[in-house]
Amino acid sequence: MSGTIRISLRAGERVYVNGAVIRVDRKTTLEFLNNVVFLLENHVMQEEDATTPLRQLYFTVQKMLIEPSSGFSARQEFYRLYLELLPVHEGTPVANALSHVRALVNMGRNFEALKQIRRLYEAEEAQARKGDGGKTTAAEDAPRKKKEGAAG
Repeated sequence: MSGTIRISLRAGERVYVNGAVIRVDRKTTLEFLNNVVFLLENHVMQEEDATTPLRQLYFTVQKMLIEPSSGFSARQEFYRLYLELLPVHEGTPVANALSHVRALVNMGRNFEALKQIRRLYEAEEAQARKGDGGKTTAAEDAPRKKKEGAAG
């Protein structure tokens, strides 16, 4: 069958399948023989990590996948966040990508939307630095200051 998907999991790893959380107790391979909505544990964002607008958008789309019962409220939240993000990124490639993300969500292709959103994180960070007049955060400055201290 040509539409099969195989994923390998290590002991203790989890996968979210059609809203259910599955944890394996040993190394195993799952083979999905038909259409299934799944999300690997390493792609799952915790709510406290949704610290930027794009990460909040990601978390909302993820919620549509993991908690199908929250679909209506999560979809409303998605459109609210989307409409807030558009003017911020107007005239940039991020705005075009956000329109593509919206189209994917409208088609029910939420997993693909998540992949698209993850690709935008770097652009969001660069735009935030540019908006701050090129300032960097303390976390970004730390390695440079350490290096300067070692050189002096």
